[in-house]
Amino acid sequence: MKQPKEKKSFWQGVKEEIRHNRTSFIVWTLLRLSVVGVMIRSVFSGNFEHVFLCILTLILFSLPTMLARRLSIKFPTAMEILILVFIYAAEILGEISCFYMKFPFWDTLLHTTSGFLFAAIGFAFVDILNKDPKIKFQLSPFFLALFAFCFALMIGTLWEFFECSVDILLHKDMQKDTVVDFIYSVYLDPANANAVIIKRGIRDVILVFEDGTQQALGVGGYLDIGLYDTMEDMFVNFIGALVFSFIGYFYVKTRGKGKIAKHFIPTLKEGSEEGQEGKAEETEETE
Repeated sequence: MKQPKEKKSFWQGVKEEIRHNRTSFIVWTLLRLSVVGVMIRSVFSGNFEHVFLCILTLILFSLPTMLARRLSIKFPTAMEILILVFIYAAEILGEISCFYMKFPFWDTLLHTTSGFLFAAIGFAFVDILNKDPKIKFQLSPFFLALFAFCFALMIGTLWEFFECSVDILLHKDMQKDTVVDFIYSVYLDPANANAVIIKRGIRDVILVFEDGTQQALGVGGYLDIGLYDTMEDMFVNFIGALVFSFIGYFYVKTRGKGKIAKHFIPTLKEGSEEGQEGKAEETEETE
């Protein structure tokens, strides 16, 4: 007869997480203190947009712990630290400290990492279902890796939709522009014959306003509005997802012996009902 499971309070759950993940808790604390410091500085400088970003960052920092407790899963220490550092790098360093502008590779690095992370999360969801004896749901290693890959691409695509919507509706510039010195376009064909007109060696673009005034952009070329940035983001997201999908495939193929994948795949907690039943099933199969 199953004993009723004792419900833990939120703080009991937090204390248990701290006991089992001291390293990630130290990183979480240091990053949180840093965010609070940035928020206090932003309040005194009157920059309330940065204050909002700091509050959002603090909320996002709590998500791994909340999800782990709600879903009875355990995040590997390496993955939890990577998630925390990723959030800090995107919001505090990227947005508030302007790393996106100071370091051209910053956005590329984060999108590659996000592809890797979301592939790991998608992989874990299906892997947990595969191991749940209550659910008749089994995928081969190939299709499990394929789902993880597609899941990461879907999240990456939805994020690009979000960036585009924010730029259009709120007049922001999340889709960073790219300076190019060429244009390939059928729109410039005077005969409207769908012929590609090529303009190379562009050094500047002059804006002509409704009142007749003109202004040169002075950026050294034609200013592409977000297309190259979006495509580059999706491409590096694709690479990150592909890398983890290969790692995850061989992890399942070798029955969990992969040294890298186990540090980035959330698993069911040993004390959870599903985890106990899964272990019992494995024992029966062995016997």
